[in-house]
Amino acid sequence: MSTPTVLLVCVRNSGKSQMAAALMRQAAGERIEVHSAGTDPGAALNPLSLQVLDEVGAPTAGEVPKPIDAALLARTDLVVVLGREARPHVPGGVRVQHWDTVEPSEWGVEGIERMRLIRDDITARVQALLAELDIPLLERLSPYDH
Repeated sequence: MSTPTVLLVCVRNSGKSQMAAALMRQAAGERIEVHSAGTDPGAALNPLSLQVLDEVGAPTAGEVPKPIDAALLARTDLVVVLGREARPHVPGGVRVQHWDTVEPSEWGVEGIERMRLIRDDITARVQALLAELDIPLLERLSPYDH
């Protein structure tokens, strides 16, 4: 079985797509090739995103916001678009999933609690995607272990 390539995309590539990539790498290791990018990349990773990933031991070392690479996109098996704002141009033949992730700020939840809820939502989506792709988990991610 070949290793599937997944590209996780949001607007800034500083929060949600970085979270999804870190959580996917943690859960699947080298069983999947994981990349993240933004349609309009920010300047730095969101510190609260980093904090909530650190709480669950999901590594982000060396990651920075980056744009979508056309060569990578051309060889990607699946593009996952996180949130409602990102609108990447994806060539025909590349499978696309849209994750309309929770937005706790709509309920008045802000700060670190907002990020934990987003992380927990993404964790569940990552686990479901890995199951769909039939990729065994190296580590069961639990949003309730923090």
